[in-house]
Amino acid sequence: MFAPSIRRLAPLSLTLVALGLSACGTTSSGPAQRIAVVEEDTQGTSTVNIASLSDVIQRNPNDPSAYNTRGAAYARVGNYSSAMADFTKAVQLDGNYAPAYTNRALALRQTNRNDQALADFSRAIQADPNYGPAYIGRANLLRAQGNFQEALNDLNMATRLLPESAEALHSRGLLYQRQGMHPQAILDFDATIDRNPFVGAPYAARGQSFVATNQYDKAIEDFNAALNVDAKDANSWAWRGVAFERKGDRQQAIESYQRALSIDNANSVARQGSSRLQGGVAGIFRS
Repeated sequence: MFAPSIRRLAPLSLTLVALGLSACGTTSSGPAQRIAVVEEDTQGTSTVNIASLSDVIQRNPNDPSAYNTRGAAYARVGNYSSAMADFTKAVQLDGNYAPAYTNRALALRQTNRNDQALADFSRAIQADPNYGPAYIGRANLLRAQGNFQEALNDLNMATRLLPESAEALHSRGLLYQRQGMHPQAILDFDATIDRNPFVGAPYAARGQSFVATNQYDKAIEDFNAALNVDAKDANSWAWRGVAFERKGDRQQAIESYQRALSIDNANSVARQGSSRLQGGVAGIFRS
């Protein structure tokens, strides 16, 4: 249960995993981008929180932070329309409330309204030029749109404002990786992992850059680390296969591609790898 007066809490951007592993150019096509992906509620706690927060809002109908917090709970259960309604109410109550603009932008991204999302990220920055999460969110969108220099400007600002932010460093690493600047990307992924070693995405991303720079043993170690976090990560299995294939270990590569395809039969990296090594995807499913 929240206290009657809720302090302005961190926005969704600090409880989201802004992933989006870009293809690093080592194969003809890479994993699909997933940027500003909402952290799913697998425990059902958000539903309980929504009920509690609704009680708080009834007692404090003019508190923008209450709406912002409930909006974040709605987003975690995939109810983006209700989330955006709460974020909109928050900024109606306080037109300079940067967290609510940032959260609404992230929810808009989930519903493919990127132009509106970009406007909200910019409104958040205008309302509070020192609000780091808005720069991270806008940079991830700009990266997806191919506006690399603008994205880098935002991420450099975010890392100045939030020097310990694993998310900012990870996002900048993805930006460097997208441009083929793998040594720089690896440095940022190193720093990301130093700050938060318990998330799989930076290991998977760094592994792709290690593949691109022919450091296959290091890549395999990173994909193994990512899979220790999530054994059902088809992309990490697929790129692990790429690393073993480049290293010359055909059997390990085939096994990794097979594991990826057993999770996601449409994974393009694994399908291409299996085709190279076995003459077709169907071959790996023969008894």
